[in-house]
Amino acid sequence: MPKDVMLQTCRRVGAVALVFAGLWTIALLFNSLAARLMGHLAIIEAVWPYPGVPIALVGLAASLIMTVLAWKLSDRPHLLLDISAGFLVFVCFLAALLTQWLPSPVTPRISWLCVMILSYPAIVPSSPARTRWVTLLAASMDPLALYITHLRGVPIEPGVPYLLWAFLPTYACALISVVPSRIIRSLGQQVRHARELGSYRLEEVLGKGGMGEVYRATHQMLARPAAVKLIRPEILGKSSADGALVIIERFRREAEATASLRSPHTISLYDFGATEDGTFFLVMELLDGLDLQSMVERFGPLPPDRVAYLMRQACDSLAEAHSRGLIHRDVKPSNIFACRMGLQTDFVKVLDFGLVKAQDQSSDDLLITAPEATAGTPAYIAPEVVRGDVAIDHRVDIYALGCVAYWLLTGKLVFEAPNAVQLMIQHSQAVPVPPSQRIETPIPAAFDAVVLACLAKRPDDRPADATDLSRRFGAAVEGEGWTEEKAQRWWHRHHPDGARKAATACALTLTKTMGPGWTPATEEAPVTAGQA
Repeated sequence: MPKDVMLQTCRRVGAVALVFAGLWTIALLFNSLAARLMGHLAIIEAVWPYPGVPIALVGLAASLIMTVLAWKLSDRPHLLLDISAGFLVFVCFLAALLTQWLPSPVTPRISWLCVMILSYPAIVPSSPARTRWVTLLAASMDPLALYITHLRGVPIEPGVPYLLWAFLPTYACALISVVPSRIIRSLGQQVRHARELGSYRLEEVLGKGGMGEVYRATHQMLARPAAVKLIRPEILGKSSADGALVIIERFRREAEATASLRSPHTISLYDFGATEDGTFFLVMELLDGLDLQSMVERFGPLPPDRVAYLMRQACDSLAEAHSRGLIHRDVKPSNIFACRMGLQTDFVKVLDFGLVKAQDQSSDDLLITAPEATAGTPAYIAPEVVRGDVAIDHRVDIYALGCVAYWLLTGKLVFEAPNAVQLMIQHSQAVPVPPSQRIETPIPAAFDAVVLACLAKRPDDRPADATDLSRRFGAAVEGEGWTEEKAQRWWHRHHPDGARKAATACALTLTKTMGPGWTPATEEAPVTAGQA
């Protein structure tokens, strides 16, 4: 079974345990209170309140414990499923005790155990053989409870044929339960096969967006983890003709641009293509870290020396892209990723070249944004883009890097406005306040100067290129600066369990690039080291 399917199963186990808890509560209330208001019923009075109340309380407690275990053991689904099998047998035993506590010579009836036995394989994926033995054991709780009643000295009036007939439906349900078990197991295998893209096997969903999905995947031969972005044909079918072309072109541009770059600070592309059913996919390295947007939101503004350390690595990636005539056009904190790479920490990776354009192409030549839309993110957009200048160059990325540095230093955007239009107007016309005036933490004047130079309205007043900007950041650092030792301490203190949660934060970053409406597949915060 795919891992995300197993996780969904764990959640269903918890939900069913909660339902069982509700049923035991109803039994307690109905048989202890409501039934007595309906008149004296000998069969109820013989079982309630004793042993009915103690048995129901034990069933309620067991169900609540199972609900908690379903949450606690969600990262160990196989263990949880083993425990849930024991839970099924135990609950069936309690129900059988109530039913057989005082047998009455009435026409044979369908036991409540049948409901539990038939629901088990529909909830818990298992092999048919395992399902058969678990459900047969659960069905045997009825005769076991009757035998306990016999040991208590209660006379069992019906003969053997009668008893066999009474227990036959329960055992028949146990055997029938193998059928849904086979069906569900087969569907799970079909899902697994359907999630194979060439040499990669898709695992859990990391996030979803308006343009598609992001999966954690593993190379079937090399066992190498990867992040896979998918655009399924049904997504394209829901878009207009122009919208579908925009999505496909953006995917293709991202693949071509990323594949052409060799900087260690640019995310690596493993594969790109389309399947026979029209699904487009991008296979990229799975990173262990978090994007700079999440970093500041979670831990607050960064010290200037660390900002310089991170920004210089981002400059390395963009410098190569610019040297090849490529402009990123969507530089922002959520597209810059700090991760652990081998023995190094705070290792920067630049993501999402989906809006990249060649410097010698006009904006009209490139179909990578929606019709009549402006490429880029309003909070990080250069003034010349807002003005609609025909000739834009790599310095729009320099401006965006200045906005990113401003965010890292202060935890605030360069400009703030109630809507995107007014925000872009401010980028075009307003004078930015120096970062040092937006936060109480001291920021060297040299750092203010570098950031404000990037934010110059005229491209000619900005650093000439990413290499020049990297040099300026290095010169603005006071003292020894941010070191690998400091980085190691920070990561050890804030992300000690990064490997276990690998892929969480970058998964969120990748899904943000998939268009509006992106959501993580789990409700876990965009934390930790884990990315993709």
